[in-house]
Amino acid sequence: MKRPAVVVLDYGSGNVHSAAKALEAAGARVELTADRTRVAEADGLVVPGVGAFAAVMGALNDVRGGELIERRLAGGRPVLGICVGMQVLFDRGIERGTDTEGLGNWPGVVDELHAPVLPHMGWNTVEAPEDSALFDGIRDERFYFVHSNAARNWSLDPYGAFAPPKVTWADHGGRFVAAAENGPLSATQFHPEKSGDAGLRLLANWLGTL
Repeated sequence: MKRPAVVVLDYGSGNVHSAAKALEAAGARVELTADRTRVAEADGLVVPGVGAFAAVMGALNDVRGGELIERRLAGGRPVLGICVGMQVLFDRGIERGTDTEGLGNWPGVVDELHAPVLPHMGWNTVEAPEDSALFDGIRDERFYFVHSNAARNWSLDPYGAFAPPKVTWADHGGRFVAAAENGPLSATQFHPEKSGDAGLRLLANWLGTL
């Protein structure tokens, strides 16, 4: 079976190499690049991100990352965001008093979790929908989180002929969005590349949708 071609968007944010290694282990042919043609033509695009929301948005804007993502989505071509690469898909991020505009693919605000201990660091369970493609066969597994901020609400309603979004939740001082599947756009707040066998299975599930 042909291995799907995946681009990991190389825009200067953190964990691109660990994400690439995990995707290769899950069955993909992986290229690290921000080249517009390579990004457009790949079977799948992965947008990792670590650090501050504003810094990740700044680095994305430097390579016109929002435009690259939007062009793929307009053509129904899959995109997967990871950690802060998920957070920037929302309208806005508020971090340490700084309010930064996000990519706006999903409505909502990313802000600090209401938890006694931050960051939320370590393994946690998730509450995934029965029909989730990402979590097929791994709904009862634990995944590795490292973050203090998240989307604590989901406000995108189903519309038209599109299938309703599939939202997965986790809890740390209150519920937050742990993952979302919305047509060609998927994302996880946790790190699949740090989540052992369960993370590799999730990546393989995503590759199976390409």
